[in-house]
Amino acid sequence: MTARDIAAALPGIDSLKDLCRSMAMAEAILNPDGECFYSYSAEWSETEQAAFMRNGSGDEFDIVFAPVGAYIRGFDHESPLSPYRREDVPEPWPGVLDSVPEAFRRYVDEPAFTDENGCPVVTVCLWRETDAPSWQTGQIAFPDDHPDPDGSAWLFELLLAPTPEVFQAFAEDYYEMPVDIEALRHIYDLHPLGLRDIVALNPSVGAETVVAAAKAISYPLAVDLRPTAG
Repeated sequence: MTARDIAAALPGIDSLKDLCRSMAMAEAILNPDGECFYSYSAEWSETEQAAFMRNGSGDEFDIVFAPVGAYIRGFDHESPLSPYRREDVPEPWPGVLDSVPEAFRRYVDEPAFTDENGCPVVTVCLWRETDAPSWQTGQIAFPDDHPDPDGSAWLFELLLAPTPEVFQAFAEDYYEMPVDIEALRHIYDLHPLGLRDIVALNPSVGAETVVAAAKAISYPLAVDLRPTAG
């Protein structure tokens, strides 16, 4: 599987945004005091929102949701397409970024997506303009005989199987704790988050912490978590 397959399998921009918000909200409850695997910022800039994945081992992805569409950058540090495959001067694999349209070119050199020398940290890149019928990726000659040359299959695994059951399996393995499936279904459906959902997922987390996370993610809150006028 490569970025070409991912481009054909990813949901539309709005559905992907909702999925990323749900994953981030669930994990913010499960892991309120640590760095989450999946996170989301509804105010990445004045006009953009962004989803993030960090596995703590140097592998990551970012998805920018902008008025012009969405841009995805992924990095698998063990990929043969790594810009650090060269011992002299790092550079992106040919084709990965060459076809990025002007509407998204600023993200290629975005400091958050490059190293200290300005080299884009990327092995997989996709984009989709708002009115486009599908996701796009560059024309890339991938190495032969590699099942996942750019790392896209595992980097975007939870985005390609957008179900609460898949997230439950991930979270139970990653956090080594049971995860309530009904609460996850509630969140994946973007129903307003209430105290019952919080307690079901993590009875030890404080409601104020979760409310702050929900506001950062722009996730809807139920009446019992909304601040009262006083």
